[in-house]
Amino acid sequence: MLMAAMASAYAQATIEELLEKIQYNMDLTTDAMARVTFTQAKVEQGTKTIDSIYYRRDSDDSFLIVMIAPESEKGNGYLRVGDNFWMYRRNTRTFQHINRDENIGGTDARGGDFERRKLPELYVGVKDSSGKETITETMLGKVPVYRFEVTAKVNDVDYPRKTYWISRDNFLPLKEQCFSSSHTLMLTAYYRKYTTANGKFVPVEHLYIDEFEKGNKTIVEISDIQNDRLNDDIFTKAYLENLSK
Repeated sequence: MLMAAMASAYAQATIEELLEKIQYNMDLTTDAMARVTFTQAKVEQGTKTIDSIYYRRDSDDSFLIVMIAPESEKGNGYLRVGDNFWMYRRNTRTFQHINRDENIGGTDARGGDFERRKLPELYVGVKDSSGKETITETMLGKVPVYRFEVTAKVNDVDYPRKTYWISRDNFLPLKEQCFSSSHTLMLTAYYRKYTTANGKFVPVEHLYIDEFEKGNKTIVEISDIQNDRLNDDIFTKAYLENLSK
């Protein structure tokens, strides 16, 4: 009865409150280091796997992704500090300024997927013609979920419109559909596995399906998560350049 009452209470919650719940459950407030593997399948190019190391500084949400395999990608990287986001290429030893919607290593994962921006500050619930939000209780496979739509309230986001399916049990995102400003479905993401770190939930297996170029997809797997304090020197161009020497 208690669980039913809690579910009922959240069914009547606003979309903003659900976004805040997601944020609270997943807002890791420590530095982090992890191994990230991207497995990309493209219709005309087959499958490739890229191994990388991910570093994140909690104080300002800076992050660094360094490719470690295969040899053709080794030493390439992505560095985000403040409002600046760079892509580094080892063969030319150059940095290129890019946007957060840049694909990582040519996969369907984007730079914005590795940030910890606050959802309630980026998105607001979509309302119908009567001015009401819609939160639907439905099923995702065998899992009870809430389904709702949001639209961006700032310009600097990867997609201006999204639909979420979040677990009614723990309010974690399980599925996400991303749309262009013209409401074209661009990407479907599934968050298939979570772990906990310092009392927060971390999605450690993501599936990204490219809805624009049909048949393309990327699996992102995160492992060996550590939460020790990281040296500030890591989040510099010099550090990334030295790794590729």
